[in-house]
Amino acid sequence: MGQLVDGAWHDTWYDTKSTGGKFERSNASFRNWITKDGEAGPSGEAGFPAKSGRYHLYVSYACPWAHRALVFLQLKGLSDHISISAVHPDMLSDGWTFETDDHGATGDTLYGLDFARDVYLKAVPDMTGRVTVPILWDKERETIVSNESSEIIRMFNAAFNEITGNNDDYWPQDLRAAIEPVNERIYDTVNNGVYKSGFATSQAAYDAAVHPLFESLDWLEERLGNNRYLMGDRLTEADWRLWTTLMRFDAVYHLHFKCNRKRLVDYPNLWGFTRELYQIDGVKQTVNLEHIVRHYHYSHDTINPNRIIPVNPQLDFDAPHGRGSH
Repeated sequence: MGQLVDGAWHDTWYDTKSTGGKFERSNASFRNWITKDGEAGPSGEAGFPAKSGRYHLYVSYACPWAHRALVFLQLKGLSDHISISAVHPDMLSDGWTFETDDHGATGDTLYGLDFARDVYLKAVPDMTGRVTVPILWDKERETIVSNESSEIIRMFNAAFNEITGNNDDYWPQDLRAAIEPVNERIYDTVNNGVYKSGFATSQAAYDAAVHPLFESLDWLEERLGNNRYLMGDRLTEADWRLWTTLMRFDAVYHLHFKCNRKRLVDYPNLWGFTRELYQIDGVKQTVNLEHIVRHYHYSHDTINPNRIIPVNPQLDFDAPHGRGSH
């Protein structure tokens, strides 16, 4: 994964030498909001009005952060209102590209651009920063609304309700205060924890990441033994933010990122939870395991220099999950 510096592309990986071998994720560069009437976002960010057909979502089927946005696109009935482009799974010296394949990579269906960085440069010609997905694009102003997945899913959760008639609420007001610490722990030790383990370049950095990861998985296993979902009997964004990581755990993170103390299938509650959410209407069509497996093993030559794609376990996400009310 390279980056832009003053509008020029540089094929540079994360600098772990300066951090004692630790992987440190960059912050998102664009943090504007789509709101019902285009009013400012929750912290005063620039507002963009909700409107059918106005926005375009650039995603990778391999990326768990982009996967969140795809899931909410389906859950909230937005697929007829927000168009998408999916990048190729191979992220090499040019970063994310708009090459096509037979398994879901669409090319840039909006402008026909070659690289994801070109989208950033279209918005900010002298852009400096990492080129990541998802990218939520405004066709009218021809600029990026947001590339922060946690905020994109909140926009999708509520901003378009009057357009779609879908009022399902995955960030309910009465649970927000309780959701935040759960999200925070899951992000730090699980969502990002697998990356901190896999991209560590020292034993100390790896140990500092992998043990909290499994402590949190043990905590989540116990929590889901007492509750159907993380916040009780209601599905919330906390469940979906966790789920995109769990979907990749045995196929990628267990082997490729050395998160191998246990497999997901060794956790009965987490494994049942993962299958239950996978089987919700519209969700499984957001999953592309070919892209997931290909991307990680082929793109990260610092971890897998010969780019050998493993055979991988056979996982039946359609198997009965046996999860009812608790």
